[in-house]
Amino acid sequence: MSDKILICTDLDRTLLPNGDPPESPAARRLFAQLAKRPEVDVAYVTGRHKALVLDAIDEFQLPTPDYVLGDVGSTIYEIQSGEWQLWDDWQQEIAPCWAGYTHDRLAALFTDMNLLRQQETEKQNTFKLSYYVPEDCDVDGLLTEMQQRLRQHNIRASLIWSVDDLEHVGLLDLLPENATKLHAIEFLRKQKGYAHDTTLFAGDSGNDLAVMASSVNSVLVANARDDVRKQAEQQAAQNHNREHLYLARGNFLGMNGNYSAGILEGLVHFMPWTETWFDLAEDR
Repeated sequence: MSDKILICTDLDRTLLPNGDPPESPAARRLFAQLAKRPEVDVAYVTGRHKALVLDAIDEFQLPTPDYVLGDVGSTIYEIQSGEWQLWDDWQQEIAPCWAGYTHDRLAALFTDMNLLRQQETEKQNTFKLSYYVPEDCDVDGLLTEMQQRLRQHNIRASLIWSVDDLEHVGLLDLLPENATKLHAIEFLRKQKGYAHDTTLFAGDSGNDLAVMASSVNSVLVANARDDVRKQAEQQAAQNHNREHLYLARGNFLGMNGNYSAGILEGLVHFMPWTETWFDLAEDR
């Protein structure tokens, strides 16, 4: 069993300050200091593929993580000495859910559904089929129709809905049923022996809800949309996991709780002893 803390965080509008609300000036620097500590390992859990994760690290001067759970959980990379190693064990874990269907063969089941527009080639992979969908469509009806078609072919899939607030478009990811962010985090935690109590997840959007409703200690950053906040609270309560969900609200070290400030706030909530790590921080 590892005695390290594992911090799993979404990127866009969670660690990355690429939403409308303001970022606290010192927050990202404090997160980078945290990531350097020998007691801490970091995993980026994101819908981005490898190239876009690298872009984010460069653009926002992020620390290089120990792991990347990319493509909404359909890939896991371990990073050692700058080398990205794809976990074949994870690919083998999730493959059976698609019942032998390839990406293109799966997409052919939905070619007549005009609301669906396939995302760019680089945003697809062997176990991730991604679409753009109008933000104001009947989401429940759409997902119900898609699941009916999948069941007819004995395909077990998760349909993950979220909204790109900047582009005002819906994002729909079709993944093997056990390739969600939650399953990927639990797979990583168990494979590497991280303790449940010292694992933390941070997120902001609809595709983070499964983790936030689970028994994984989770923080919803303060810049999350109101509807996501309500859904997170409701789903966590329904699953009897409300004590494992923390809603960042600001005032930790005088910061506003948005983005990385919310991650740090959530860390100290669940692991209070870590607060002393920030006592000597400058430029709070």
